[in-house]
Amino acid sequence: MTKDSPIAFKGTTLKIIHTLLSTADPAALHGALAELTGNSPDFFENELAVLDFSGAPALPEAVDWLAICALFRRSGLNAVATRGLPAAVAAAAAACGLPALAADALARPPRGAARAAEMTPGATPETPPATPCQAPPAAAQPAAAPVPAPARATVLDKPLRSGQRFYAQGGDLVVLAMVSAGAEVIADGNIHVYAPLRGRALAGAGGDPAARIFTTSLQAELVSIAGIYRTFEHGVPSDLAGRPAKIALADGGLSILPLALS
Repeated sequence: MTKDSPIAFKGTTLKIIHTLLSTADPAALHGALAELTGNSPDFFENELAVLDFSGAPALPEAVDWLAICALFRRSGLNAVATRGLPAAVAAAAAACGLPALAADALARPPRGAARAAEMTPGATPETPPATPCQAPPAAAQPAAAPVPAPARATVLDKPLRSGQRFYAQGGDLVVLAMVSAGAEVIADGNIHVYAPLRGRALAGAGGDPAARIFTTSLQAELVSIAGIYRTFEHGVPSDLAGRPAKIALADGGLSILPLALS
């Protein structure tokens, strides 16, 4: 690249929402989004998404990709690629601006990948020449790998009113006040609500299936973990309504159990 080139490339880290889909039917997806997000126009705050069909049954070759992209865009989610599609379907998606990603594209890069990327193409690491008749130095003990600091929990100590949304990105969320009906609390990790939970709670928003939801008073409209959700259109079951509860993923669905508080 010359000094006056109008193009420059820089590495970056972008947040990509891994969106697991079991159908390519726009009507079915619209209904699911309506239950999960209320089709709120700013639910995802203009974020990027990879549409993953790896777990979907056989898909038709004729898919209305423009309609699917428009559907997600109305909720603030911008589809940028697909994953897990048959070759013919993937080619049609690519023609509509959704290139196919490799199966391991969303995996974390192996250690040393960043260092390798910094090397000039074709270059090899410099190796000091060996000195004849000289014993090699004793191998240095590798330094202990630093232990990453745990993600800090975000604490919300004010009531969340209807229409409000609070998102704890990259960690847990601890709520010390009521979550009103029509309000939403979202976290990439666990959600702890030490007050009535009357709105929606979405834990594991980044795709963590080990996330949990805890509340001292379950009165929710919807609960979700890693995209698996359950709505309470007719109210929370009587044996759980208003009681302490814990929600977790189990056997592919949500397990909602009473929580014993000592």
